[in-house]
Amino acid sequence: MKITYHILLLTATLATTFACKKEEATPVVVPVQAQTVTNIAADTTTGVNPTTGQPLGTTGKYALYSLRENKVIANTDSASNKWDIGFRGTTIIVNGGPIRSGQGGAYVHTGTFEEVTTVPASATFAQDQSTSALAIPAVSGGGWYNYNSSTNIVTPIPGRVLVIKTGDGKYAKVEILSYYKNAPATPTATSRSRFYTFRYAYQPDGSMKLN
Repeated sequence: MKITYHILLLTATLATTFACKKEEATPVVVPVQAQTVTNIAADTTTGVNPTTGQPLGTTGKYALYSLRENKVIANTDSASNKWDIGFRGTTIIVNGGPIRSGQGGAYVHTGTFEEVTTVPASATFAQDQSTSALAIPAVSGGGWYNYNSSTNIVTPIPGRVLVIKTGDGKYAKVEILSYYKNAPATPTATSRSRFYTFRYAYQPDGSMKLN
């Protein structure tokens, strides 16, 4: 009986020890990696002016983008949560709100891309309520860009970061770097517009950490 008792006691002790060690295991944290995306066409054009290089006509469709998969999503999947943000001209939409099917939203943060290491405590995520009431204001000075009517140039506002809640409820940060093809340092009236270059960081684990 004593031998049996000691065997049972030893078994219980070992089980408790292994259970504690298992609970104390430190999870591996993978740093969020920033990625740069170039020349995302912000609307399919039906032609180009040979003199100015500007689009002659458009389809009115958005270029839908998945931050999780780092790729353009077909418009046939617009009624899904496969995409997170969409581009058409200077307008950027998110996959969330009564006119969308995803869980997304956006918060326009004033500050640098690097300093947004987590979703700000002050962040209030807006959603697209209608085609004219968008989470990211589609107006010069109100969202991500300034428009110069004298030069007809669209310029990203320095220190504006789009904090995005994705279509599937995760988080990311996006900084628009250029609105022109091949991201010229100084775009001119002949620079071909409606081509986005941006960098972003996506957090796949669902937490609000963005670094």
